[in-house]
Amino acid sequence: MKYDVVVVGGRIGGSVSSLFASRDDVDVLMIEKRQEIGTPVQCAEGTTLSTFKILDMKPSGRFISSKIEGATVYAPDGRALDLEEVTGRNFLDGAGYEGYILDRKVFDKHLAIQAAKAGTDIMMKTTVKDLIRKEGKVCGVVVKHLGKTMEIKADVVIAADGVESNMGRLAGLISPNKPKDIGSCAQYELVGLDIDPHRLNFYFGRKIAPGGYLWMFPKGEDTVNVGLGVRSNKKTAYQYLNQFISRFDGVTPVELNIGGVPLSGPIDRTYSDGFLVVGDAAGQVDPVTGGGIHTTAFCAKVAGQVAAEAAKKEDASGDVLKKYDDLWRERFGENLEISLKYRNAADKLTDKDMNALAEFLEKNKMENLSKISAIKFLGKHPSLLKLIKDFL
Repeated sequence: MKYDVVVVGGRIGGSVSSLFASRDDVDVLMIEKRQEIGTPVQCAEGTTLSTFKILDMKPSGRFISSKIEGATVYAPDGRALDLEEVTGRNFLDGAGYEGYILDRKVFDKHLAIQAAKAGTDIMMKTTVKDLIRKEGKVCGVVVKHLGKTMEIKADVVIAADGVESNMGRLAGLISPNKPKDIGSCAQYELVGLDIDPHRLNFYFGRKIAPGGYLWMFPKGEDTVNVGLGVRSNKKTAYQYLNQFISRFDGVTPVELNIGGVPLSGPIDRTYSDGFLVVGDAAGQVDPVTGGGIHTTAFCAKVAGQVAAEAAKKEDASGDVLKKYDDLWRERFGENLEISLKYRNAADKLTDKDMNALAEFLEKNKMENLSKISAIKFLGKHPSLLKLIKDFL
């Protein structure tokens, strides 16, 4: 069996790579280890209009649960900050200008269907066991499909197999993750929680989500994704999540998802001869928020296009595929690097620091913030001043 491009993984990274490679008129196979694309959901499901612009798609009610208009942040002491009031601008500015909560089960399958309509072949219940190499170049995969082992040759293999990317390790591009570089996440879809259906809520504090934060993302009236990400060895993310929702009466979980998200920034190199890595596998995730849908969409689109171009040229050398690495880093590399610095700084914040900062921002809106008031505040909080100096 032979294809121009083989994509491993059927979520957003895999489906988008397959879609845009197929649109460039090459033979594409997408491999998915599960029996259904889109499940289980391993995402808070939030994104912005920028995702749809990247994909040349329009937002659709078929896969959008709610439209987001604002956000509230809660400090460890319970102080609530309206981000628009504090910053003096829409919190989505620079991030697509419109926020949405997706139904990822429907959205992911929609992308896979679009890829199939563009010409992608899809193999479900198929696991990659090894890479095929020839003279050091990746030129296919060894898979197990419904109990049968087979070889599938390809000019380019794209790994979109998630945070634990076995493909990336087989290719020698990814080292085993360190515990501190992975956020442990747990999320319920809850029914019966009464919050504004067009507003996000974020909770911070070491008692709530040490090393991370908790989110509430509404999915329409009375249904909410409530999840958190932590980096802690005291309790599991699942235990912290149950601890938080115990404060609410009359709520019922209809779904529970547990997983991990990479928080150490992108891997050093996302290409080699005959091989590309996209999405969580490549660390193309914001180290502060853990979000990566729009980043993955862009990177996967470029990966599919570059892979198709290489296949047509019959040259899938690293020198050719490096174009993918160059293009996505030009768009997102600096932002992800800065975000990693923010995350490293935030790791040092105590609850006391966060409460003081929240109180200051509540009293001094950022649009009216003066240098004098900021200097006075930092003079009273040397730990925050040190963090700013370390960051700069």
